[in-house]
Amino acid sequence: MPTDAVALTRELIRFRTINPPGEEEACARHLGALLEAAGFRCDYVLMGPGRANLIARIGGRGGQSPIAFTGHIDVVPLGARPWSMDPFAAETSQGRIYGRGASDMKSGVAAFVAAAVDAAPRLSMGPGALLIITAGEETGCTGAHHIIATARHLLGAAGALLVAEPTSNRPFIGHKGALRLKVSARGVTAHASMPEQGINAVVKAARAIARLDDFDFNVARHPVMGAPTLNVGWLHGGMNINSVPDLAEAGLDIRTIPAQQHATVEAQVASFLGPDVEVSTLDEAQPVWTEPSAEWVQQVYRIVESVTGQPAAVGAAPYFTDASALTPALGGLPTVILGPGPAPLAHQTDEYCEIAAIEAHKEICRRLIEDWRG
Repeated sequence: MPTDAVALTRELIRFRTINPPGEEEACARHLGALLEAAGFRCDYVLMGPGRANLIARIGGRGGQSPIAFTGHIDVVPLGARPWSMDPFAAETSQGRIYGRGASDMKSGVAAFVAAAVDAAPRLSMGPGALLIITAGEETGCTGAHHIIATARHLLGAAGALLVAEPTSNRPFIGHKGALRLKVSARGVTAHASMPEQGINAVVKAARAIARLDDFDFNVARHPVMGAPTLNVGWLHGGMNINSVPDLAEAGLDIRTIPAQQHATVEAQVASFLGPDVEVSTLDEAQPVWTEPSAEWVQQVYRIVESVTGQPAAVGAAPYFTDASALTPALGGLPTVILGPGPAPLAHQTDEYCEIAAIEAHKEICRRLIEDWRG
């Protein structure tokens, strides 16, 4: 009997993997048991109590690299707005599955796992498949980075990577990177009634941040991703209203394009803001881009069009993914972001995924696996 991707999606939604704290291990082991029964070798990369990444591999004969799939099983918190149904019951209505993670991205994980399980007997005799199922993606791809830092040898080689993030089954061939910077201004504290005795760090920070309206990355726009962007996400300082603040900090979220190097961008910002502030990196995710002319990308386009009836157009995801860590770790392999969930429903109240989209995504993955076998 074929593996039911829709039923598996419902099973995964019922695992409460809200991050923080995550608690993805039970969900990972549920998937691992299914894959092991099909003949996959499964390794768990633990990252604290109740937290685990899963790496599953099968095949690998003939000197060819396997096809790789990746997805995360942690989900974001529910938010303050009440849900109209239980977010972990995986209820179905009007052709949709509802629940936290239905779109982002347990439906995508379920679809490629179901396709891989069904294809396991054939995969075991050929190039095979590599499945990387991560924890902690929603908090800066911490699971993927943990795998690379502690268990990189388990990844081995791969020839192409599909990231099953929500795209409504529209293939994207890249995404912008993210560079988060902290801008710190330091001063000298004093009593607020005698401000001349101190140096106001909030004023220093505000002056520096206001200058960012004139900042220019001095880089050509990407033909698909467009220009890099900069947003001031927060600004805070001081300990009370009746003291001159001696520390103020701002957080910058910069979305980068492939032509940029993050160290260079940080240096640009620091030079532009001048010596009155310090600039440091909080975290980062690299941009990802595969040329649309790449042979595997063209094959993905053909299969998606055949399954969905919609012609594929060159595009990039508006968000970043685990590919920012995994694509370079796997040797810069061709990467496509493609999943059944609707991206606008990610992180939303009453999140859902269309059942037909899950079934279509499983068929896309099945054909990609069959094509990879040659």
